[in-house]
Amino acid sequence: MPITKRSEPDACGLLDADHRNVKKLFKAYEELTKSKAGSASQKKRDLALEICTELTVHAQIEEEIFYPALRETLKDTDLLDEAKVEHASAKDLIAQIQEAAEVDDMFDAKVTVLGEYIDHHVREERNEIFVKARAARGLDLVAMREALAARKEELMAEHAGVTA
Repeated sequence: MPITKRSEPDACGLLDADHRNVKKLFKAYEELTKSKAGSASQKKRDLALEICTELTVHAQIEEEIFYPALRETLKDTDLLDEAKVEHASAKDLIAQIQEAAEVDDMFDAKVTVLGEYIDHHVREERNEIFVKARAARGLDLVAMREALAARKEELMAEHAGVTA
């Protein structure tokens, strides 16, 4: 059985890099909410849609690759069940943001609440799910990283084609 060295990039590291990236996007959105510039509305919509795309792709690679592998390996899957429910809540808000006709106070509120959901989800993944994944026997997180990265690239290209 191959031993994963801590220095090797693994699936958890890739997913956490996504977390850090989307956190920066949420912070940039928050800064835009303070702007009175007329162009802020379109910038907010563009940034919100970028956040939605990043989160949609991230959730999909977790649901297709990461979570199923963990379900096969871990005895206790309660955290994975919670993550599935959290994803469903996030997807609902993402749909509302994507379908919004106007960038108004409710739009801002939806993006803010989505950010709060994601913060909670990230804490659970970092502090509990990733810890269990890295401790699990028989789970090749380095190889899984490659699968996640390849699938993410495919999905981002699909989304770029849709929005182009």
